[in-house]
Amino acid sequence: MKACFGPDTTLPIRNMRRLMAAKLRLEKLGCIRGDRPLFSGLDLTLDSGGAALVTGPNGAGKTSLLRVIAGLLPAQSGTVETDGTLGFAGEQAALDRNRPLKSALLYWARLDGGEPAQVHAALETMALANIADVPVRMLSTGQAKRAALARVIASHADIWLLDEPGNGLDTDARARLEAAIANHRDAGGIVVAATHQPLAMPDAAEIPIGEAA
Repeated sequence: MKACFGPDTTLPIRNMRRLMAAKLRLEKLGCIRGDRPLFSGLDLTLDSGGAALVTGPNGAGKTSLLRVIAGLLPAQSGTVETDGTLGFAGEQAALDRNRPLKSALLYWARLDGGEPAQVHAALETMALANIADVPVRMLSTGQAKRAALARVIASHADIWLLDEPGNGLDTDARARLEAAIANHRDAGGIVVAATHQPLAMPDAAEIPIGEAA
């Protein structure tokens, strides 16, 4: 498993190539934080074009589940199997704050196997092209969130793991994100989104995570 670490909603990026057949399988997955079980016995299978919505209150373990899938947090039990690379978009953009936005995205795209054309398309997709030369540190909260999503869009990741992707987005940006997700799925990708806000992902499996402490 490799962790590689979107108005007009017609997206130019994901139809540039057909993704390899992606797959994600969780079997009897469990996670403990401190002494508190967050979830256990979680089963999920997603094939190419599939999606899942992880729901639950703050502190219930939604982010922990994504981090377990990404290999950033150990599972207490069970297994994670993937076919395809992973792209994780967390609350932080993980971009060099001193670089201009486009330069920061290009840096990660090179590491992730992406191309400059994909970075340009990702900037257009999330309505960031007009601030491509602005240093990351000067981005607003909403712009920084869109930048984090653009980083995943610009990568070669087959499986997107999105943590509260709608936070800080206005109506237009949310529509762009939903269109990017649909385009990624149409190209054979998989999306797992943890959210407490409405997010349009037709036919997505629902994964409710238990109660917060």
